[in-house]
Amino acid sequence: MELVTDVAREQTRARYPDEDGYVERDGIKVFWERYGEGEPTILLQPTWEIVHSRFWKMQIPFLARHARVITFDPRGNGKSDRPPAYEDYVREEFAKDARAVLDAAGVDRAIVVGWCDMGESLILAASHPERVAGLVLIAPPTSPHEVETTDYPFDEVLDTDEGWAKENKHYWLRDWEGYLEQFFGACFTEPHSTKPIEDCVGWGLETDAETILTGFRGWETKEITPETTRELAARVQCPVLVIQGSEDGLMDPQRALDLAEELGASVVVFEGSGHAPHVRDPVKVNLLIRDFVESLERSAR
Repeated sequence: MELVTDVAREQTRARYPDEDGYVERDGIKVFWERYGEGEPTILLQPTWEIVHSRFWKMQIPFLARHARVITFDPRGNGKSDRPPAYEDYVREEFAKDARAVLDAAGVDRAIVVGWCDMGESLILAASHPERVAGLVLIAPPTSPHEVETTDYPFDEVLDTDEGWAKENKHYWLRDWEGYLEQFFGACFTEPHSTKPIEDCVGWGLETDAETILTGFRGWETKEITPETTRELAARVQCPVLVIQGSEDGLMDPQRALDLAEELGASVVVFEGSGHAPHVRDPVKVNLLIRDFVESLERSAR
């Protein structure tokens, strides 16, 4: 394990890590951080590599008072490497990165929390149940049923760039920042969301369209299909909590409810909340996560 030293600290952090470092798999380095000590351990998973682990900044200070918290930057953003091949970005690789980070941090078993998780947490929980004590999925986009995709072809040159026509390869290469503003504007549907939108656009600008395109061919081509989701869900053995906003502007909230039913999960719906309730209503989400973790601890006694 390679430790990181003398890294310039960001002034915006409410809490700095107690330990950080890199893990390396197949020549690809992934940056991770630990906050707090002891057990239990909470692994805050990356989402799509359009942002990095700083999107958990509203959770880390609180949860680290109650548990050891582990985060890592996804390959493709933050302080992690930007590998050059499509195969480097399949969700199985992110699940393997999570295991490698847990190993580096000396963690045998963790409660895994994911936001807009694209399948890696399901893969981790299904394939390595001994490593996952519980699973919290916030606004999960994976669904056991077929869902509608965009009306605009991703690879074709379009005659418009209005709205979701921006979700297009040619537009990304022309105006990556414009796409980020469209995407995160839809992510945060609540009033007065300027700051989280600006944060996420800034994190998205720490990578680039070329990097994201390496692992992205349009949502309809992602490898975690409804069939795969059902197969993985059938193998998940741990308790699951699903948290979903009722006014999600990126996806139909029914996706999360369908997945929760497939998993036999508990569900909490935040009325009026968008795609990131952990950002716009962090106190309630943090307490839900804490209570879920404590319930697992009580059950284990």
